[in-house]
Amino acid sequence: MTETLLVAERVVTCVPRAGEPLGVFEPGAILFDEHGIRQVGTPEALSALAPRALRVEHRGLVTPGLVDAHTHAAWMGTRAREYGMRMAGADYEAIAAAGGGIVSSMHAIRTASREDIAHTLSARLARMGSLGVTTVEVKSGYGLSEADERKQLEAIALARESRTLPRVVPTFLGLHALPPEARTGAADDRARYAGQVRGWLDGIATDRLATFVDAYIDRAAFSVIEARPMLLRARELGLGVRLHVGQFADVGGAELAAELGAASVDHLEHVSPDGAACLAAAGTAAVLLPTASFTLGQAPPDVATLRAAGVSIVVASDANPGTAPSESLPLAMAFAARVYGLDLSEILLGVTVRAAACLGVDAGALRVGAPADLVLWGFQHEAELLQPWGLARAVSVYRDGRPIP
Repeated sequence: MTETLLVAERVVTCVPRAGEPLGVFEPGAILFDEHGIRQVGTPEALSALAPRALRVEHRGLVTPGLVDAHTHAAWMGTRAREYGMRMAGADYEAIAAAGGGIVSSMHAIRTASREDIAHTLSARLARMGSLGVTTVEVKSGYGLSEADERKQLEAIALARESRTLPRVVPTFLGLHALPPEARTGAADDRARYAGQVRGWLDGIATDRLATFVDAYIDRAAFSVIEARPMLLRARELGLGVRLHVGQFADVGGAELAAELGAASVDHLEHVSPDGAACLAAAGTAAVLLPTASFTLGQAPPDVATLRAAGVSIVVASDANPGTAPSESLPLAMAFAARVYGLDLSEILLGVTVRAAACLGVDAGALRVGAPADLVLWGFQHEAELLQPWGLARAVSVYRDGRPIP
């Protein structure tokens, strides 16, 4: 492939440079091909380095491709009626107890074919790509049986094959909710179901259907004691761990995540200073999901405590049909600023290099050797990324050096 020299009025690399956390070149240039970024610097230097490269000029801003580190994007069906109930005052836990919520999405997955799920997911990923997203974590967790979880993961694998969509990092959300058939009313229902899920891991790992395993650890979900055996088995099989933690209550999930060396804990509307300190010591990222807490009318996480502890902060969309019915990572970025009080650098690093790091992928930064994932924006400055709610302002999006639709 011919080398491309992209010249722009402002290039934000997300690689610290001269004490500036976003590593800005103004003007800037990037030399790249499908194998990766060859060089980043000034237009003059790179023009001299590669005089025969295909030159593309952009009168605006260039950033790395955005990385959405927490989504449930392989969902089917709709939960719009529940959303109306929630806006009228019904709470999340009451809706779930009445058979809605995750169980509603379970029925939609169980009645869909693998191909239909893959088709729906691919269309959703294409829309995410149009918003500047080039890497997306996608969870299962709506099948709630071995056959249906595998079906959802196999559909995710089908969508992963496309080079014209954002790359996908698959996560097996093994402990998301208790399926109706596992509900006997006994105190150990969740523990018994978690034991069953533990038995599914070997096949999932052998068939390479997931990179990570996840569990929902919360007041009305799974406990630390119930989740630990499944997560330990995941580690034994070489799978990474991500956890839903502290959305409604702090029940010790942060400490468990640190114990397991989890890549991330996600939500964290409720976390103690001791929990935050454990996360920082373990190098576990905090993935914040402002669209969900906005929908649920929740107070934001204690960002100041996370900052003080030195926890790496990531921002993600939580795209799902119930509590974050949006595919827009830029919307989550805007909420992270307005509702959570994160500053511009925290947000931009949290949807690029820090998000990529917690997913274990080489992405999210414009540096030599990295994949050429980049976005040409219809803006002059990165601060504008937080403003155009509801609009797609990516002019061109490249994944691995190639434009994606």
